[in-house]
Amino acid sequence: MAETLTQADKTSKQASGRREPWNEGSMQPQQSQPPVAEGTVARTIEQQTVQIPSDWFLWAAGASIVGSLVLHCSDRKEDGVFVGQWAPTLLILGLYNKMVKLHGSDGNHLNQR
Repeated sequence: MAETLTQADKTSKQASGRREPWNEGSMQPQQSQPPVAEGTVARTIEQQTVQIPSDWFLWAAGASIVGSLVLHCSDRKEDGVFVGQWAPTLLILGLYNKMVKLHGSDGNHLNQR
């Protein structure tokens, strides 16, 4: 049977601004999972990519857009579309690079420094 909240309960939850995560299809709060440490392969890749300046990804995305425009103007439209689709991927890689620099690969990574 579903549990109903009184008006006072609803008001107190709204006032606190706190929400509990719920399992889908049940009325039980979801249990939080312990953090999982990154593997050696991920940590090795992140140690190498963190050495690349983040603005390189931005410049590469810009070059991809310019290259795409050049290819479109030279009647190589399919090639232009292909090269133009690199830009979002490069921007996401730059964002990932920046996040690893700021936050580390996992929560334990910051404590090991």
